[in-house]
Amino acid sequence: MKQKIINAIKFIAVSAIFAVPALALAQNQVQSGLQMGGLQGLFGYGGLNSSQSLPELIANVIRLMLLFAGAIAVVFVIIGGYQYLTSAGNEETAEKGRKTLTNAIIGVVIIILAYVIINVIVNLVSSSNGYGG
Repeated sequence: MKQKIINAIKFIAVSAIFAVPALALAQNQVQSGLQMGGLQGLFGYGGLNSSQSLPELIANVIRLMLLFAGAIAVVFVIIGGYQYLTSAGNEETAEKGRKTLTNAIIGVVIIILAYVIINVIVNLVSSSNGYGG
């Protein structure tokens, strides 16, 4: 019983760590008046048609795929957390939930890193300081 309480506290602490940046982002979006939120903020008013060059179009398509992958990863974080918290002492279900949660968090980190790498590459390729344009 003591181990379950410790594990629940660990889960809540990890969840809080991931929630704090989201809260900061939400506060920033509310302060800016939600003028460019969601897909419109990602692609502009013209969607994928607003791409000015081939590298920009490829980057926009990759960003869209990463957006969907991120949504799926978040769903798996929720599923894994639910499985883990509702295992009710069943070690097999708890282990399954723990593995799902761990893999989903790894997936979220990989997706975030991929998004950052894509943005850096696009900025290098499309910049006018001698790297690509």
